[in-house]
Amino acid sequence: MSSRIEQLIDELEDYIESCKPKFMSNSEIIVNKDEIDELLRELRMKTPDEIKRYQKIISNKEAILNDARAKADALINEATERTNELTSEHEIMQQAYAQANEVVAQAARQAQEILDKATIEANELRVQAARYTEERLAEIESIVVSAIQSSNSNYGSLIGSLNQYKELIQSNRSALHPIEEVPADQPAGDGLDII
Repeated sequence: MSSRIEQLIDELEDYIESCKPKFMSNSEIIVNKDEIDELLRELRMKTPDEIKRYQKIISNKEAILNDARAKADALINEATERTNELTSEHEIMQQAYAQANEVVAQAARQAQEILDKATIEANELRVQAARYTEERLAEIESIVVSAIQSSNSNYGSLIGSLNQYKELIQSNRSALHPIEEVPADQPAGDGLDII
């Protein structure tokens, strides 16, 4: 945005350009004294205000620069502190990550040890269970064999006794019926078969 002084100077230049040249001269012009006086008077009136404003800006320039430097220093300090915090947080995060990895690795090792131990114990229990089952089956087999042998012995005894009874019964029956002459075409006996 241009100042009023700059505008007045532009108006003066435009006015001078619009003036007619003096007869037979390349460097002189004919001006309206009232118009040029009015422009110059306004220029004089505005110049102190503009100069004061510029002087105030110049005098404030140091204060503005100092304020800007202070703000820049504060921003730099804040950025440095934040960088340090982030660096510290990053280091803490790295340490936490490393510790977490160590905990996970240790847990994995412990889990593997527990699994290995459980596998060994399970295998031992399986072997012991198989041995125990084998021993019980051997005992049962021995009992069954003994029962079979005892049963065979008792069965043989029973068959022998039954055969003796059968012979006794046959003898008694024969005594009840004297032997008769059986015709040649008829088989001997009364037709009863004794087993």
